[in-house]
Amino acid sequence: MTAVVDPYAVAPPRGALAALNPLAKLVGPLPAMLALVFARDLLTPLVFLGVAVALVLIGAPLTRRTAAVLFVAIPVGAVVVGLSLGLWVDPSQVDDTPAIVSVGDWTLHAGAVQVGLATGARLAAILALGLIVGLTTAGADLVRAMVQQLRVPYRIGYTALAAFRFVPRFAYELEVIRQAHRVRGAHGGRGPFAAIARWWGYVVPLLAGAIRHAERVALAMDARAFGAHRDRTERYRVPWRARDTVFVAVFWVASAAILVALFPWSL
Repeated sequence: MTAVVDPYAVAPPRGALAALNPLAKLVGPLPAMLALVFARDLLTPLVFLGVAVALVLIGAPLTRRTAAVLFVAIPVGAVVVGLSLGLWVDPSQVDDTPAIVSVGDWTLHAGAVQVGLATGARLAAILALGLIVGLTTAGADLVRAMVQQLRVPYRIGYTALAAFRFVPRFAYELEVIRQAHRVRGAHGGRGPFAAIARWWGYVVPLLAGAIRHAERVALAMDARAFGAHRDRTERYRVPWRARDTVFVAVFWVASAAILVALFPWSL
């Protein structure tokens, strides 16, 4: 018997954190993310950044894409954003710090660079904390958890779930359209104009496929009496277990300890 493969299926996340409830991985880092918005030092965001990276490395499989995000994209982005924001700092607020670069009447002080890097580090730490749930949770499970634990109306939740399913569907159809065009030799050649012609040729068939898929989804939802009743039974359960409570409690206690020890609002 031949197994049926769903071409639009998304591989479920793996790792220790994948077994936790998605809401636990969202609620746990949330207070730290809110506190980092108001932090003003450089050390506190770096500590939370290290905690987030360690959790992702422990609880999620290390792929090339994950490694590139953690060790290249986030650090480089934080440095670039920090140095860029340092150029906009009011010189009168940091004129008591050593000068690094002077061009005519303009001077870049060390304090401005420190303020900019602190801002970039805060953004990087917030992003890394968000990756705890982002890299270890399937979007469908997050929607189901919101419907089951937060009592989000299923009309909203499962509509979002249907939207999640559109993404792999479009990726698959785009690849099919590209292969069909390649076989037929359509829009061949090199250069920017040939690339524009190729991508423009994908728009119409992709849009037609999207409309057909939307019609099929709407008919399927109508056939299942979607929205006819206030509640629906759940085929897939995403329970809240004791380990989820422990994870949230430990994360909150650790975040509070870091904030109390460093107290980033004293500057």
